[in-house]
Formats: sequence, structure tokens, C-alpha cells
Amino acid sequence: MIKILFICHGNICRSPMAEFVLKDMVARRGLKDQFYIASAATSREEIGNPVHRGTREKLREHGISTAGKCAVQLKKSDYEAFDYLLGMEKWNISNIMRIIGTDPDHKVYRLLDFSDRPRDIADPWYTGNFDVTYDDVVEGCEALLAYLEKNGEIRTR
Repeated sequence: MIKILFICHGNICRSPMAEFVLKDMVARRGLKDQFYIASAATSREEIGNPVHRGTREKLREHGISTAGKCAVQLKKSDYEAFDYLLGMEKWNISNIMRIIGTDPDHKVYRLLDFSDRPRDIADPWYTGNFDVTYDDVVEGCEALLAYLEKNGEIRTR
């Protein structure tokens, strides 16, 4: 099983968007049983809060629900529990490293590091543009799946 943890600042916009987009992608491809996908925050500001309204609405447009998701914080122990810890931007990576300490197994990446155009994913909490964030998240998730398939981590049927 491939265990993926998406991480952003508050776990209410980008990381839950990535969590639910990837869950939807793997379910549609019949790969759901090969993945455990979750998301977390580097900060404590939003712990216990539901997914941001803008993220919920954007995902609802695509038939994706975030029901039951509340923000949780990244823990040092998550490093051992997950195969990939995927931040949305360079500041997330810095904060992930502050929490986990070191990355000896090279598990920490930005989501778009897997794409043809590695870059940060803008925080729609600040930009208000959930459309751009959604497009970037989809690009990153597609690139991640292609990477996992290329490396033989996904069993195709």
C-alpha cells in the first residue's frame, strides 16, 4: 500500500483538496485498494476546523465530497507512517522539516515536483483563486500517479 500525506499550512484548503482529488483519481482508476491518502497541517491555527468553503465548493463542482474532514496537524511520527509527505510550497517544506527533523528516506517533496513544471501551489486562502489551485493540484496528482506507475509502485490491472 502506498501511503501519501498531503501537507499545507492549515489543512483547510490545498492539502485536503489534494487528498480528495487523489482519492477520486485512484477510485476512478480502480486503484483505491493500493493507496492510503490523508492530509495534515504544519500549523495549529485551523486544527479541528472543516475544509474551507472555497475548497468544498470547487471540489463539489467535480462531484468530490470532503465530508467529515477536519484539520489535523502533522506529527513527527507521520514520517514513519507515510511513504510520501507532499507539501504545497517551499514554506510548507521548511515547516515539515522543522516538525520531522530529517528526511533520510527522501520522502518529502512539493506536489508539483513530480510535474514537468516544478513550482509552488499558491494558497487560495490568500489569493481567493480556487480555480488555479485546483488546476495545479490536478496537475500534481496526475504527475504523481505517472511517477508511481513509471517506478512500478502501482499495480495495474
